[in-house]
Amino acid sequence: MKLYFVRHGRTVWNLEGRFQGASGDSPLLPDSIDILKQLGQYLKEIPFDTIYSSDLPRAVKSAEIIQSQLQTPCPLKSIPDLREWQLGKLEGLKIATLNAIYPQQIKAFRSNLAQFDTRMFEAESLYSTTKRTIQFIKSLKGSPAENILIVGHGANLTASLRTLLGYKEAHLRKDGGLANASLTILETEDFESFTLERWNDTSYQEK
Repeated sequence: MKLYFVRHGRTVWNLEGRFQGASGDSPLLPDSIDILKQLGQYLKEIPFDTIYSSDLPRAVKSAEIIQSQLQTPCPLKSIPDLREWQLGKLEGLKIATLNAIYPQQIKAFRSNLAQFDTRMFEAESLYSTTKRTIQFIKSLKGSPAENILIVGHGANLTASLRTLLGYKEAHLRKDGGLANASLTILETEDFESFTLERWNDTSYQEK
């Protein structure tokens, strides 16, 4: 099975530099809607069996925009387990402000999750956020589907997909996170071993 992962389009809070986890949401920016349409056009000839999306509005809307561009109709299902990392007290706050107060913790969140203290911010644990998403992905085992599209979130997908690829906690964000509206493709036959075909690709975007 080939799994296509997309991070939702850029939102108002992304533009404002705010933490936007499972308890926060903001509208997609107009230019991100155009970019998602471009992605839909790029993917339009792939016969997806199903689109699965986080049930947060920014992800659902992103999935709907991509779905509208596809040649082969397919259902869209909202899945709570694909939600973004629940970031507790960080939700909605400006990253720059928090970086001035908690520089080591914000650096850890961006580059070394093994050192990120979720309890300090009453946030969901790294284990919890990756476990729920990985469990959903592995629940697709046995499906006759050949191509699945999953629309989710940057922090959650980065950690979850790198965990599937065998990375340890300290290296889950070694190469940074996933860009808005980026495409990542994994392939698997047994849902135990996953092969990375493409990571954080935005090359489809018109310059």
